[in-house]
Amino acid sequence: MRISRESRRQLRLAGSSFILLFLLAIGLGLWLSHEYHTQFDWTAAGQNSLSETSRLLLQKLDKPVKITAFATEQPELRAGIRNLVGRYQQHYPGITLEFIDPDKDPARVRAANVNYDGELQVEYNGARESLQQPSEETLTNALARLGRGGERWIVFLSGHGERSPDSQANHDLSTWAQQLNKRGLKTRSLLLGENTQIPHNTSTLIIAGPRVKLQPGEVKQITAFLSSGGSLLWLNDPGPLQGLAPLSEMLGIEFEPGVIVDPVSQAFTGGASATFVVVTQYGRHPAVRDFRLTSLFPEAAGIRTHPVEGWNAEMLLDTSASAWSEAGAADDSARFDQGKDIHGPLSVGVALTHAHEGREQRVLVMGDGDFLSNTYIGNGGNLDLGMNLVNWVSGDDIYLNIPSHTANDIQLDLSPSAIAGIRLFFVILLPLALMSGGMIIWWRRRRR
Repeated sequence: MRISRESRRQLRLAGSSFILLFLLAIGLGLWLSHEYHTQFDWTAAGQNSLSETSRLLLQKLDKPVKITAFATEQPELRAGIRNLVGRYQQHYPGITLEFIDPDKDPARVRAANVNYDGELQVEYNGARESLQQPSEETLTNALARLGRGGERWIVFLSGHGERSPDSQANHDLSTWAQQLNKRGLKTRSLLLGENTQIPHNTSTLIIAGPRVKLQPGEVKQITAFLSSGGSLLWLNDPGPLQGLAPLSEMLGIEFEPGVIVDPVSQAFTGGASATFVVVTQYGRHPAVRDFRLTSLFPEAAGIRTHPVEGWNAEMLLDTSASAWSEAGAADDSARFDQGKDIHGPLSVGVALTHAHEGREQRVLVMGDGDFLSNTYIGNGGNLDLGMNLVNWVSGDDIYLNIPSHTANDIQLDLSPSAIAGIRLFFVILLPLALMSGGMIIWWRRRRR
């Protein structure tokens, strides 16, 4: 079939119009990409976006953040740093990034005490931290530490069989202590017998389930610390008070006898234990008001409050109405006994405040210490609840309800040869194949 001259002219016009429109579309796309910068993360777990933890933390910042990257001019290294910091800059424009080439400015590297290629130095509020292995987790934790400003000493009472912040035993608190350290809180143990008083730089004193009775002189040190305006977090386990009755009287609290049993919680946990208490509803206190996670208390005692002049008490979390405080054996055969057991709902946590020299003194009392132990801290929202309790009692309200877990960095690491092969295929070979195919089709049609 012969094609007329008019048809050839129309085909050429259509082809030219298509090429012109195609070039215009490319130009428009380039202009839009230059004028507007929008990114979409379509990964299943949002691996290329900041976690909720990081975003909430950035909302608390109110000063400029300067990040200095000491990195040689390796494209992959610098691109990774730009990508990481860029995710933060999208949510907080007050972050600036500067690159320093260690090979070109060794004097500045020595002055900054930098030891690794790719090391970051983060400055905020007059303080500075170094990150030798930059990632979202390390950068977010560094910003949290810098944001606190000054030192916060969390002191754990020891010497009476208390749960230890340094031991990795199942019943101890090393996992929780490590998380406190990551967030800029310093932890240490304190033997009252070796000190005449609790150190003045103690931000919060933690009493975590002593198993041996404290001496009267030690109890006086604790009550004196409270009288001077100190903050206290008391993680009390069911059983005897081990000499701390004067402390409970001072605060106006009383622990219900026995252990809480909750059939509803037992069903929720698959019958794991009769004493497991699951809490899903929290009070309106600032420490838990916006807390939405389920927490698990393996063995808890109920708490009752009595009016004490100067102290205001508010319940933090309660059990369900189906729970009761079991005076007998707390096992699967336990049944509520009217007149012997105490029916729920029962309070498991109480917050107390007291006006002291123009500021608010804070105390938290929990009827269980197991929920923060190494064995159970990973259950539900136990870790986040523990962080909330410390942040509130220490006066760091701005860090309330910031989750403790950041997103793990998951990336595909390719060798230079693999990257070169991918570039060769997509940038050269594939376009050449498409162009060649198009030319062949065009040539065949022209010969007809």
